[in-house]
Formats: sequence, C-alpha cells, structure tokens
Amino acid sequence: MALEVSVKAAVGAPNVLGDCPFSQRVLLTLEEKKIPHNIHLIDLSNKPQWFLEVNPEGKVPVVKFDGKWVPDSDVIVGILEEKYPEPPLATPPEFASVGSKIFGSFVSFLKSKDPSDGTEQALVAELKALDEHLKAHGPYVAGEKVTAVDLSLAPKLYHLVVALDHFKKWTIPENLAHVHKYVELLFSRESFEKTKAAKEYVIAGWAPKVNA
Repeated sequence: MALEVSVKAAVGAPNVLGDCPFSQRVLLTLEEKKIPHNIHLIDLSNKPQWFLEVNPEGKVPVVKFDGKWVPDSDVIVGILEEKYPEPPLATPPEFASVGSKIFGSFVSFLKSKDPSDGTEQALVAELKALDEHLKAHGPYVAGEKVTAVDLSLAPKLYHLVVALDHFKKWTIPENLAHVHKYVELLFSRESFEKTKAAKEYVIAGWAPKVNA
C-alpha cells in the first residue's frame, strides 16, 4: 500500500513540486528505498482545510503512518528506516552530524548585506570541513554507499548552489574538489532528478527572504 506524503508546492505554481529541502529529503528517502507513495502538494500560502485538520501546525513534510500524520523530516526518516530497513540508509553515528552547519551558514551568507561580516568565510570554513571529511572517507559521507546524511545534505547543497549563484553570483570555491565531486554525485542520482524542485522555484522561494 502506498504511503501518503504531503510536501510543499511551488511558490506561485500549486500543482508543481516546491522548493522545501526537508520535503525533498523525505522524497529522496522514499525513492532510494523504492517505497510506493502518493504525493499531496500543499500550497503553503493557501493551505487546504483537510490538511489543517490532520496537521494543525500546517508544516510540511508530513507522512501518514498507520492512520496518523507525522511531521518532521528527522522523525519521518527514522520511521522509514525502521519500517523499511532495505536498503539500509542509516548513517554511522560518528558521521551523522557531518555537514550539519552548512545550511545555517548558507542562509546567513545569503541574507547578508555586509560583505565584511564574516558570513562568507563561515560558509567556506564549513564547506572546507566537508571537503576534508570526504577526502578521508568519501565519495559519500560514510564511504561508498549513500546514507541518510547524504540525503539530508543533497537538497540543502542544491539550494546553496542555485540561490548563491542567482543572488550573489557566488559558487563553491574550485579548490574544494571533493565537495564538487560530491555535489555532482548527489545531483546525478536518479532519486535526486525525480525529486528536485526546478531552479526558478528555488529562487522564488528564497527571494522574499533575501529582499527582506
């Protein structure tokens, strides 16, 4: 039986998959585990009544397990791993937090109006740490096989690449060769191709935050 999954619809295009990296993380996990699922696209600016009734907080993603809608991508991915252990995607605990500060650093730099406030340097430092890790353990965070940490990082790196290129004409430094290879590996996965938002919707999603 297919799982019911509610994820963000694109800004201005309610019938198109939106740009939420946490929604994509859940969809990636479902694809990698080959779990049949039905997708409900939720227009966050005009949430349907049924959605608010089952999920009063109105957050995405949510997945229906045993008749109950469960929010939070961390929780959802944990349940999927438990209920559908094949193929295993659990990340070894010692690698579970690799790259965990990249997204926050990216958002700070993206919103920054002051080139000398250190946000760019902070992001580069996080990417450099990831590069060092991949050099020692790659090509994925935990070695040869993709795991949950990669599926969490992939959408965030996609947002970073698309949004920083568009709003700041900024790209990941060339000398971080392992990060470049990693990004290429992740973005070329079939599961990623199927679940990514179009670039224009990633840009539309960040525009209000950048121009705030």
